[in-house]
Amino acid sequence: MRKPSLLFIFLTVFIDLIGFGIVFPLLPKYVEDLGASGLMIGLIIASYSAMQFIFAPMWGRLSDRIGRRPVLLVSTAGFVASYALFAIGSLMTAPAAALGMILGSRILGGICGANITVAQAYIADITPPEERSKKMGLIGMAFGLGFICGPIIAIVGLLTLGKAGPGWIAAGICLLNLVLAFFILGESLKPGTQHAARRPGVSQWKEILARPNIGLLVIVFFLSTFCFTCFESTLARLIAKNFHFDPKTHDGEMAIAAIFAYCGIVGAFVQGGPVGRMVKKMGEPKLIAFSLLLVGISLPLLPYAEGNTPLKFASLFGPGAFAWWFLLFAVGLLAVGSGLTRPPLFGLLSNLTPAHEQGATLGAAQSAGSLARIVGPVFASAMFDVKPSIPYLVCGALSLATGYVAWKSIAPKLKPVTD
Repeated sequence: MRKPSLLFIFLTVFIDLIGFGIVFPLLPKYVEDLGASGLMIGLIIASYSAMQFIFAPMWGRLSDRIGRRPVLLVSTAGFVASYALFAIGSLMTAPAAALGMILGSRILGGICGANITVAQAYIADITPPEERSKKMGLIGMAFGLGFICGPIIAIVGLLTLGKAGPGWIAAGICLLNLVLAFFILGESLKPGTQHAARRPGVSQWKEILARPNIGLLVIVFFLSTFCFTCFESTLARLIAKNFHFDPKTHDGEMAIAAIFAYCGIVGAFVQGGPVGRMVKKMGEPKLIAFSLLLVGISLPLLPYAEGNTPLKFASLFGPGAFAWWFLLFAVGLLAVGSGLTRPPLFGLLSNLTPAHEQGATLGAAQSAGSLARIVGPVFASAMFDVKPSIPYLVCGALSLATGYVAWKSIAPKLKPVTD
């Protein structure tokens, strides 16, 4: 009989996110090369999060009824198909057909990517309440590692298989993950667990948001994610503007990839180790507030990192080095802050939720994060066109305000719900 395993659920999420990390950095350029407008590029990028927003609670509630394993297997199979569609679309020469294929791949990928809430519920199923915040850090660590390995593998795919290489490699990795999960992944939901009754989505949202502390935590997660999307959606444009790369070279793309990889390394380190000790020392509410304080300080610093030196090893120690070190400091501080937010927040949500409601509650929170990833990039991109510093200043102030509310409003001592 297959046994539930924290290690394997981590590997499952990690492999899925490698596939996402392979495709995501290349997506805007692929779409732009097909002649898409900025609005179309934004819609294709937002489609992934839009599907996550819709399907996260559905996957969570379905896993509460039929188990975590079958939902994870089906969604992983969907990932294989989505990346195959991306690879096919990247080779099409007819712009309309290619854009339709890539849009379809992102829609399917978003539907399958909503399974992250099932992985969180899986961890909650097999982890004692006092350990959940620490173990939820495994999800964040998988995110970080996926964004470190993904871009590197994408470069290998481009060099070996051409433009469609990244898509095919991502599909192959997810296919391997599906095979391993089928033979190794055990079910975590205990037999006889009381299942939640099926309820309409709006009613579910109203009930969850009306619960003391739980509703507040969901709102805090939405706002913290909204602030972080400012960084995700505009950093590439900010670096290109502030560091004046030669458009005939690939120095700009290499710099952006290096910065995102660096951010992923810092985030993975924080969520894989220190977060557990900090939860024990500070408690979840204070750690959430502290993490948002770090994000609020770091975001306004980013627009003021300016220089004219391409990102090369020598440039970190030669002329123009200060701008790069300043950028690395600000991004590192942001990565630490964002890395410390998710584990205690989801651990606290899990502890406050009955066992038979884990999937639904975590799904609603994940859905709130997806909603933030829909509206956040639209806001940040629009404000960036007005003045590049505006989204960073606004989101920095919003993060500070959210941290203050979390510090003042989330009860410092909360008893776990176990029935």
